[in-house]
Amino acid sequence: MKSFAPKILANPEIPVSTGWLLGACMEARGKQDLWLRQKPEILKALREQAIIQSAESSNRIEGVTVDAKRLRPIVLGSAKPRDRSEEEVVGYRRALDWIFTRKNPVRVDPRIVLRLHGMSQSGFSGDAGKWKSKDNEIVEILPNGERRIRFRPTPARATPRAVEQLCLAYEEVCQQEKLPPLLAIASFVFDFLCIHPFRDGNGRVSRLLTTLLLGEHRFAVCRYISIERLIEESKEDYYAVLARCSKGWLEGRHDLVPWWNYFLAIVKRAYAELEERVEAAGSVPGKSELVRQTILGETEPFSLAELQAKCPQVSVQLLKKVLARIKEEGLVRLSGRGRGARWTVQPSR
Repeated sequence: MKSFAPKILANPEIPVSTGWLLGACMEARGKQDLWLRQKPEILKALREQAIIQSAESSNRIEGVTVDAKRLRPIVLGSAKPRDRSEEEVVGYRRALDWIFTRKNPVRVDPRIVLRLHGMSQSGFSGDAGKWKSKDNEIVEILPNGERRIRFRPTPARATPRAVEQLCLAYEEVCQQEKLPPLLAIASFVFDFLCIHPFRDGNGRVSRLLTTLLLGEHRFAVCRYISIERLIEESKEDYYAVLARCSKGWLEGRHDLVPWWNYFLAIVKRAYAELEERVEAAGSVPGKSELVRQTILGETEPFSLAELQAKCPQVSVQLLKKVLARIKEEGLVRLSGRGRGARWTVQPSR
């Protein structure tokens, strides 16, 4: 596809900034086995937390929210979804489960792309696992309410062939090592978003594909740190970079470097969090560390009751103790009193 065109791959220019980010990610992957061996007990908590955050954040990016008290039970399967929003969260978790339980390598092809869409959209979408039947557009809503077409993706009639070509191009680039794996993954995901092959759920599937492809290249960080949460926290940058890099995509004249840098920065940040949490687990009691990381992973204001719903195995006294400690560190801010009190994680963390 466009980002794997011969003229781009013939002499790919990797700027110094991109090379630095790439090197940092590769170095982190080299250390990950050591981190994962250090504290196996904390990894179970991180895996569970990452799945919950991933299902929540990936859907919240698309404007889908679920009551905090219901989130953990429905993601972990101890409660049945009650409405479409909860169905969407469960669908995403279902797709993540499939990705993380694969024992054999997966060849990414159109069948796999359709399968991920089908799993993540089943239960609430009549066209789950089906290519779009009508042309779609990426529309930008201006401050004055005016709608402006920002990008026209691949037409519906050309979509199946475009996805097939993208998968074949990605496979060839990886086999012949024409690009470093992380840049190949980033390019694949970008072209997928530009093709926009589904009526709905393109963003969700792009993040599932990111997780799948990172795992296929032994970047295990997405099992323990939610890539989706990191994207949500930088959502404005995410959309701005997509808009910038998609200009000229149809003609193959687009600039991929900003997207490469954004993608690599997300992976680098995920590894930095993994290292920090594993090292912190060496001196902090297990439950306290779990509460701490749950709190610092929040992207929206939350109440004590909502935090308790996410950590049902922890006493209210311990929750208050950890909140007080983090507040002293200046990492969270409390507003309001009584039942209306809300905690907010400070962006400077």
